[in-house]
Amino acid sequence: MSERIGKSLVVNGATLVTEAAWNAELDAKHEQLVEWLKAQGLAGVLIRRNENVAWVTGGAVELRVLTPGETGVASLLVTAAGERYYFTTENEAPRLHDEEFGALDFEPVLFPWWADDTAATAAKLAGGPLGSDTPGAGLTLVNLYPLRAALSESEIARYRWLGAETAAATVEALHEVEPGLSEYDMEAITAAGLLRRGILPSVALYAVDERIFNYKHAVPRGKRLKQYGMLNLCSRKWGLAISITRFIYFGALPEELAGRFNSAAHVNAALLNASRVGATSAELFGVAQAAYAAQGFPDEERFHHQGGATGYGEREWVATPQGGEVVVNNQAFAWNPSIRGGKVEDTVILCDGVIENLTSTPELPVLGEVIVEGSTYAAAGVLVK
Repeated sequence: MSERIGKSLVVNGATLVTEAAWNAELDAKHEQLVEWLKAQGLAGVLIRRNENVAWVTGGAVELRVLTPGETGVASLLVTAAGERYYFTTENEAPRLHDEEFGALDFEPVLFPWWADDTAATAAKLAGGPLGSDTPGAGLTLVNLYPLRAALSESEIARYRWLGAETAAATVEALHEVEPGLSEYDMEAITAAGLLRRGILPSVALYAVDERIFNYKHAVPRGKRLKQYGMLNLCSRKWGLAISITRFIYFGALPEELAGRFNSAAHVNAALLNASRVGATSAELFGVAQAAYAAQGFPDEERFHHQGGATGYGEREWVATPQGGEVVVNNQAFAWNPSIRGGKVEDTVILCDGVIENLTSTPELPVLGEVIVEGSTYAAAGVLVK
């Protein structure tokens, strides 16, 4: 095994991924990418998108400066001959060496900030046709998602930490919510809890009262909470994305709304049970469609996507009627069935036929467990105060 990285991943004094495990992950990804390049007839691939940079470096490198940017302050080149480079500007180079690439086996290629010649230099180094995950003249646009769909053991270790910490931050925020706070306040409280943990908020859907019923994608707009609040968010670290939604209600939870949560939990259980190796996106859409009808809400799937695979994208794909994507082992999912104000959403991983919930919140109420084909699935309920 080659030495790809010279350190372990240590978080808060605890070793999350050993140096040996990290090296095994990176070596396997390198070999996978080299074989893929040869099969594609490419001499190399330029990797610029943040999710792909994180994947190929095992989460060791974060190039993001502009938070919503798809690319960062460097580009990677992996060649079919097995060479590995990173391209960046001279002014970015010292920090990138010290804090991002220093322990990795990528060779730096530097240029002035006003003279980016990454593509031309990469073509010379590769000595043949180049693929790229972003468009460019003379480059073959490629999609690396199929390579990163199945997660390694060390990726799952990082994912478990991220899921648990995101869930903890969400629970903390939920207990701070009280009537009179605005949707912006709710967003700020949750974001602060994530940022304190070194986790980046990436999706913010916070709504109160009638906005939860009126809009499936209710971005915060400052409405002040009276009774019913929703914290719906995604978070990121090491390139991995977590999704979670939780609710709070002040006063007696209306019976009709409670019923909708229960029905959403049944749809969620059906989707989790059907998330098995070989299942297609279209088949999973059909599962959701049938589950809604069985709960007395036919066509509810028409009002919003139901979620799908996650990992290095908040949604790598969503289930659609004609979707051809196929479930693989060690793949993450975030299903988000919703019924007119009631919603269930967690991030899970399918490992060897077992669904593991990464964002479990046992401190909060749990909806009645749903049994599907002998397997039991639980979902978070509403925190009532």
